[in-house]
Amino acid sequence: MTTTVGIRSKDGVVLAADKRASKGFFVGSKVVQKLFALDRATAVAIAGQMSDAEYLVNLAKAERRLLSLRRGYPLSVRESARLIANIVYSGMKAYNPFFVELVVAGVDRDGAHVYTSDMSGAVTSEDFMSSGSGSPIAYGVLEQGYRADIDLDGARRLAESAVRAAMERDPGSGNGVDILVLPNGHAPTGVN
Repeated sequence: MTTTVGIRSKDGVVLAADKRASKGFFVGSKVVQKLFALDRATAVAIAGQMSDAEYLVNLAKAERRLLSLRRGYPLSVRESARLIANIVYSGMKAYNPFFVELVVAGVDRDGAHVYTSDMSGAVTSEDFMSSGSGSPIAYGVLEQGYRADIDLDGARRLAESAVRAAMERDPGSGNGVDILVLPNGHAPTGVN
């Protein structure tokens, strides 16, 4: 139970997530990290079982490094999303599923991208994505506020507004918002 958001802008991408980890109707933690940089240009927002998500992120980081070393250049954002989806799919086929939904976002030579991968290994891409129990509420804010020409600052404000709106109605989301900004051609900024 959580709320994560990814938004593509003309200048890069923004990821946002709440900080609450719930255990049923109990708040297990109020300071959980749900945004992870895979490298300087690609990051992941996680929703679902934290242990599965952290394992998956660490495995994806290692696999991405190996693939980059073997071929001599880094993976694109789409290739990174597909790699994670393949790992998730192999777990499902082995009857050992990862109970996660991930928003994979980043910038590469083709621009800014936002993908989501669910526990079946399916990958989809749109200008903005949300996952977790608060996503229906977040999508309402995103649908209302997104514009194709949105800049990074506007995307940052919209992502925070979407997560905060979800925190108002979803008991699985709360305790603040972390935001990660990946500008075109630059290192990520902030998780605050």
